[in-house]
Amino acid sequence: MCGRTACTLAPKEICKRCQYTQNGKKVQPNWRQDEGKYRPSFNMSPGQNTPVLVSAKHFEEPSECERVILPMRWGLVPRWHKGDPNKVEYKMNNCRSDSMLQKASFKVPLQRGGRCVVLADGYYEWNTTEDGKKQPYFIYFPKDATSDTEELGVSVKSEKEEEKKTDECDRSRLLTMAGVFDTWKGSDNKDGEPLYTYSVITVEASPSLSWLHHRMPAILETDEDVKQWLDFGEVPLKEAVSVIHPASCLQYHPVSTLVNNSRNNSPECVKAVDLNKKKTSASANMMQAWLGKGKLQDSSSAVSSSKRKSSANVNLAKGVSADSSSNTVNKSVNDKDDEHVTKKPKIEN
Repeated sequence: MCGRTACTLAPKEICKRCQYTQNGKKVQPNWRQDEGKYRPSFNMSPGQNTPVLVSAKHFEEPSECERVILPMRWGLVPRWHKGDPNKVEYKMNNCRSDSMLQKASFKVPLQRGGRCVVLADGYYEWNTTEDGKKQPYFIYFPKDATSDTEELGVSVKSEKEEEKKTDECDRSRLLTMAGVFDTWKGSDNKDGEPLYTYSVITVEASPSLSWLHHRMPAILETDEDVKQWLDFGEVPLKEAVSVIHPASCLQYHPVSTLVNNSRNNSPECVKAVDLNKKKTSASANMMQAWLGKGKLQDSSSAVSSSKRKSSANVNLAKGVSADSSSNTVNKSVNDKDDEHVTKKPKIEN
């Protein structure tokens, strides 16, 4: 299944990453609709608007590009749904490939050409460990190979090589997941605009990922697969479904359980973690902090006590010195007085 994704790029960058060959030229799909409807996130969940790639043939306005990108809400709402679109009876975030041509909610839009490609940096999946805890993993397309210079271990110094390195990073592929979408125009539509919603198609997990979960999104591995899935006008549905199958070209790494809460949205959600690293509980962290605070207070008290003793010693030394000086002065004065007294005038007879 697929219940959480990450898509962190701005609309212009997404269009750049989705360039394709059209009539022998490299072109980028156009971004359709208000960019404000989509907000980049490290932790996308159903109900949010995410970028989706579709054929330009779905729209009446002429377009130079065969493909367009628009934000759609995750969680399909059938066009015949009545009432509040936020209160659909069944959650349709995922669509099983083995039953999508039997269930009307998916069969009807597919027959109308509602085939789309859901774009993301990657998706999350959870593995239940032996102790019953759920460990999240982030799954994505392998990154582009690094330059020959880097592979040889030579430091990159020239500006041209730096530019090449940056350009290679910019060509990292977005994950392309097959989906089905529909357009809802119910009477409860307040703003009058059609509501575009979608479902991610899922398949049996590939052997390389079956240990993690028994299902996975249907990944379109090549641009030819993307073209075949999107071009509903030229490629019949029965032929297009041939690209819906498990993919084994993915990479993954464990991430922090921070992603378990959909409200958390930070780079830490996709950052790789070391599962072999010893973890400390919250109570242990609190105890360490308390002990550290106690040591700090003891150290502070010792320093204060030392300062007080030093100050007392200085004052005592000053007192002794003052008394010694005073005694010396008094003795000198007394000696002079005694000398004055003992010298009596002589009396002549």
